[in-house]
Parts: sequence; structure tokens; C-alpha cells
Amino acid sequence: MAFSKDQLLDRLKELQIEFSQYEHPFVLTVEAQAKYVGNLGGALSKNLFLKDKKHRYYVVSALADTKVDLKVLSQRLGLGKGGLRMAAEEALVEILKVPLGCVTPFAVVNESARHVSLLLDQGFKTQEYCFFHPLSNDMSISLNAHGLDKFLKSIGRDPSYVDLEANPPVGKDQPPDLAAFVPSDAPILSDLPVKAPTQDSTGKHVSAASNSAAVAAKAVKPSGNAQNVKEKPVNTVQPSIPAADAGNFVEELLDRASALLLSEISEDSIKQHSGQLGAEVANNIKKCLREDLKNLATIFKNTAYTEGFYAGTRYQPKRL
Repeated sequence: MAFSKDQLLDRLKELQIEFSQYEHPFVLTVEAQAKYVGNLGGALSKNLFLKDKKHRYYVVSALADTKVDLKVLSQRLGLGKGGLRMAAEEALVEILKVPLGCVTPFAVVNESARHVSLLLDQGFKTQEYCFFHPLSNDMSISLNAHGLDKFLKSIGRDPSYVDLEANPPVGKDQPPDLAAFVPSDAPILSDLPVKAPTQDSTGKHVSAASNSAAVAAKAVKPSGNAQNVKEKPVNTVQPSIPAADAGNFVEELLDRASALLLSEISEDSIKQHSGQLGAEVANNIKKCLREDLKNLATIFKNTAYTEGFYAGTRYQPKRL
């Protein structure tokens, strides 16, 4: 069973780690999160779930304003310039056991993530406390680097802080400085059921800008029947495309708009704006939802395109 938000909070309390928690509507971006906790003085974080060409996975957690160049990071890991890419959602759900938008250092708590490498921004150590989602993006918790270290050590992790903005030379006489963080093993993802052509895939959340939903190929277990390799086409990818379901996409928009509408209407706002409340609420909703809706629309467009692309790669015309 995957760790839940409540179980994580209970674990932090058991470890006597000091933290504060703040509930808020579901947020997709660091910018959206900042609207609810950005004025509390702590540092916001962005978190990336990455994979390399050998299907090894990495969580990179950094301060929101840290510039993370994936090409440079890939070279520093010894993977070449194009060795890293965003992991697919199916890997995110199966390995980290969290939905899109909820990647944080806490996501490595599950046994399924034991082979995932965790790289932490050394900038965390300079902050009084930092904000992270506790496996769910409807809440943010703040704690300092010491508290994060204590949690990671409790699950058998040795916290590793690196300068994510550094760009040291890599060459024959200068080996990659982060090569030790490349996982020795790669998890094998279980095959997902293939749906009938008339059905759409389903899902819920889409990611933030700091947690991009770029689609990548997943690892598949090689067949033991080597004699049939050349005769049978091999489907190496089965993309998971939740945003391609138009019904779920619309429901997602309505849920977020409804939640924001309810959060804007309070006794104080009624007293303050009186007859202008409707216009004030409408303006605030437009302002708050604009970026989220643009992100949702972009993901819907990209995943629909990707679904068509993979459908084309799976089509094998008959030979005459």
C-alpha cells in the first residue's frame, strides 16, 4: 500500500519533526502554490521526476528560483547531453505512487521508489524552512533541512545536497562529478491493460510547470522467447494519457473553478465588496485560473497529439 498524506504527517509527528501545515485548493504550479503560502516567509520548491535512457529514475528537488539545466545535469551524471527527460505519468504513479503535481522528496517513502535517486538543492540548507506538498497538492507543509534529513534517514536514505546550478567541465581528465548518483538498478514497470479502441483513457490531475508532463517511453520486461523477436512487432511503449479524455478534462476545469469560487466567497468579502462582489469574484477567478487553465489546455493538446502519434507507431500495414 502506498503512503497517504495522513500517514506521512503521522510519521513526521512520530519522528518529532517540527513542521507546519497549510491546507489550500489543489494547485498545479509553484506560482499557484505561492498564492496561498508565498507570503509566509518560507522558500518554495520545484520538483522534477526524470528518467534516463536506461530507464533509471531521479527526483530532483530544488528551490523555486534555482535554474536546473537538464543538459548540464545529464552530463554531470555521466549520461551525455541528452540523457535525461521527464518521466511518463505511468512511471510516476507506479513508482512514486503519487499523482502529477505531487512530486517531492517525500515521494521516495514508498518501497517501489527504492531505486530512485534523490538529488536535493544545497540551497535548502540556507533557508529557515521550505514548503513541500505532503504527497498531495491540496496541502503544503513547511520544515527545515534538518527535519527533511531526519525523515529521509528514517527511511534509509542518505540525504544528498548538490549545487544544481554548477556547470563543471566534463571530459577525459575530468569525470562527471555526480556519477555516483546514477542508480545501479532500474525498476521494471508492470504492463498496463490495453483498452478497447472505442474507450478513452482516464485520469485526474495534470502537472505544474515545475512538474512537466512530457511523455516518455516506459521500460518493458524483455521476452524470454528470443527466436520470435524478429517475427513479432514489439510495442515498447503504452502511453498513459489522462488529459486526452475530454469528459475528465472538463470535470477537472469545473472542479477547480468551483473550489476557487467557494474560496472567494466569505463573510468578509461580502461585507467588503457588497454589490460589487460578483465582479470582484469574477476578476479574482480569472486571475487565479488563467495560468492553470492554460497549463491544462496545453497538456490536453499535447497528450492528444501523443496518443495519435503512438497509435501511428503501433499500426503495422499488411505486406502485399
